[in-house]
Amino acid sequence: MLKRVFVAPDPGRTRLRFGARAVLGVALAVAVCGLAGHSLTGAVTGGLAALLALFTVTDATVRGQAVTTALLPAVGLPVLTAAAELHDHPVARDLAFLAVVGAGVYARRWGPRGHSLGVFAFMTFFVAQFLHATTDQLPELYAAVLLSVLTAAAVRFGLWCYERRLPPPAVPAPPGGTGLARVTTRQAIQATAGAGFALVVGQLVSGQRWYWAVGATWWIFVNTTSRGETLVRGFRRLLGTVIGIALGLVVALPVDGDPAVTAVLAAACVFGVFYTAAVSYTWMMLWVTLLAGLLYGLLGVLGPGLLALRLAETGVGALGAALAVILVLPVTTHSVTDAWIQRALRCVHACAAETARRLAGAADADPAPRVAELEQLLARVRLSVAPLVHPLNPMLGRKRRARHVLALLDDCAREVRGLVAVAADPEASHDARLATACRRVEAAVEALTEGGDVLVQADGPSATEPVLAHLHGLERALAELARPLRTPSGSPLAGA
Repeated sequence: MLKRVFVAPDPGRTRLRFGARAVLGVALAVAVCGLAGHSLTGAVTGGLAALLALFTVTDATVRGQAVTTALLPAVGLPVLTAAAELHDHPVARDLAFLAVVGAGVYARRWGPRGHSLGVFAFMTFFVAQFLHATTDQLPELYAAVLLSVLTAAAVRFGLWCYERRLPPPAVPAPPGGTGLARVTTRQAIQATAGAGFALVVGQLVSGQRWYWAVGATWWIFVNTTSRGETLVRGFRRLLGTVIGIALGLVVALPVDGDPAVTAVLAAACVFGVFYTAAVSYTWMMLWVTLLAGLLYGLLGVLGPGLLALRLAETGVGALGAALAVILVLPVTTHSVTDAWIQRALRCVHACAAETARRLAGAADADPAPRVAELEQLLARVRLSVAPLVHPLNPMLGRKRRARHVLALLDDCAREVRGLVAVAADPEASHDARLATACRRVEAAVEALTEGGDVLVQADGPSATEPVLAHLHGLERALAELARPLRTPSGSPLAGA
């Protein structure tokens, strides 16, 4: 876990800049709320709104990110109003909370923007429970949210918009389907059922802090698509919470709400959340838990009993998520992983076809965007396979096959990158053998995805022709992939 965080590559120091900008944006938002004369409740609301605006908005283009950021208050303020209005009506409040959970997950069908707005809506309702917001506080909370989102936007799009210098990332479209065949629809039902369990049991554990259980269930469902992914994420959330609570006992408790020390430690936590989110959910949850402890210290209610209660409520939420994905319209790891692998292989096919056009002299042929798309698709494959290669997975045979598939897909990606890099050279050879080899790669992908035989040309590549070397390496990797993908059970991942 330590290695994953501190040794993970950070091209262009993107994670470092992401974390540093978040500290700046959240700090400025809290300062603006303070200068506006807001109370501690308003400042906390504003800081969390800025954090969400900087963290959840992930559109592919800067323009898209700006539009989504502008829409956050339009979604969050009505939810905040409902939460405050229903504060004294527990049954209606609980039903509204579950409706927000379901709608927030279902909104993922509209891509990154739907995901961002769904998360912001949920967290707005959650923060209202966290702060026990009432209708008389609404004007201040409205102002805090608007000022903080505006401040975060000024930092992100004006003061430090490093994304303008980066190529827009290729964002794979979410799995399709209609009705209950759509993963987002099934997950919306699962999340609502899991949150309902967490809400009821969480209230039995604590009538004051029950919303922690609902929050745990919600965040376990974020960025997952299958049963295995959700279960692994639940384990990691619980582990991160345990470590964060242990850290809170030695860090947050002694601070005892001291404003200056709390501000410094909170800034470190914000940086930690943003810096580690991309590489370790456990570490991210560690920082989130410590940040929550520091905020409770500011509110004057932090104690060992509260930290123990947070652990108990997190366990309830994790249990609710686990029961939901196992019992309610389960989405198997096999079905999701197989879909992402098929899409990755089709992208390899597209890379080979575009490279063939480039080598044939087509001026408009550019395989580079396909390579970027392939990297994103392979990231999704790794995420979906993570439950099978997890150290706690007892099915060793399936774990070995899953690792073999990942290794071979990485081989394909490496050969494709080399192929595209060489083909980009204007002096690259354009002889007929290259086009023939590209067509063989296309045929190999078609055979692999449609159940035919994958054949490899007997003659090896010449050491003086790197394009042919990459093409033959890609052929061999595809031929090897045929074995683990065609086990008697239909897939190395079947049954997961």
